[in-house]
Amino acid sequence: MKQSHFYNSRLAKVPWLIRRFGLRQMLLVPIRRLLAARIIKGLPKVAFSFDGERLFYFYHRYNLTWINERAVEVPIAMKYVRAVDEGQVLEIGNVLSHYYPVRHTILDKYEAGPGITNCDIVDFTPERSFGLIISISTFEHIGFDDDAPTSSGSKIAAAVRHVRGLLSPGGKAVLTVPIGYNPELDEMLRASRLETSRELYLVRTGRREWISASKETALQCRFNRPLPYANAIAIVEFEQIH
Repeated sequence: MKQSHFYNSRLAKVPWLIRRFGLRQMLLVPIRRLLAARIIKGLPKVAFSFDGERLFYFYHRYNLTWINERAVEVPIAMKYVRAVDEGQVLEIGNVLSHYYPVRHTILDKYEAGPGITNCDIVDFTPERSFGLIISISTFEHIGFDDDAPTSSGSKIAAAVRHVRGLLSPGGKAVLTVPIGYNPELDEMLRASRLETSRELYLVRTGRREWISASKETALQCRFNRPLPYANAIAIVEFEQIH
C-alpha cells in the first residue's frame, strides 16, 4: 500500500525542496522544464571515464539530468544492469523506469506505479534472491528524509545488511550516493563503517564534467556548492553476506 509522505504531495514537497536545494534552484526548475527539449538538443554527446570504461553523459528532461548527478548515475547504473540477466535485478528506489523500459523488480517506499512494490527496504522479504541490487541516490534519504525511530546512520547500516542478505551467491549490490547530502552517511564512508567490497568516486569539475577522484578528495566536496546538486558521488559495491 502506498504510504503517505511529503514525497507524494506537491504542496508539502515544496518547502522540503527549498530546504534541501535552495530557493534559487527551485525557482529555476519550471524554466528548465520549459526549455528542456531545446537545451538537450543543443548539448554535445560527450563521454566520461568510469572504472576503465567510457560512458556517455545522460541527458533527459525528467529530473533535469543535464544539471545534476543523474547525468552520470544513470549510465553507471545501466552499465551494471546490462551485464546481468535483468530478471535477476532488484532496483531500490524507482529511477531507471523513468528513462528506459525495464523488466526488473522495483522497490520504492513511497512512489506508486505499475510494477512498483511499496515497502521499506528493511521490511522487504521476497521469496527469492537477486544477482544484482542497484540503487540510485536513494540510501542517503534513509532515516534522513523519512521517519525513523533511530538515527539515519543506524537505519542505513540495517538497510545495507538487509540488502546483502537478499543477494544470490556471487551477487552484488551497487549504490550511488551524493556526497554532502547526508552527514551521517558521509561519516560512515569516511570511517569505512559500511563494510563495502569496493568504492569508486567521481567529482564534478564543471556543469557537465565529472572525473574520477580519491575518497579523500570526494568527501571534501559540498552538496549544492559551488554547482547545483551533488558535486561528488560515491559508487559503492557490496557482496553477499556469507
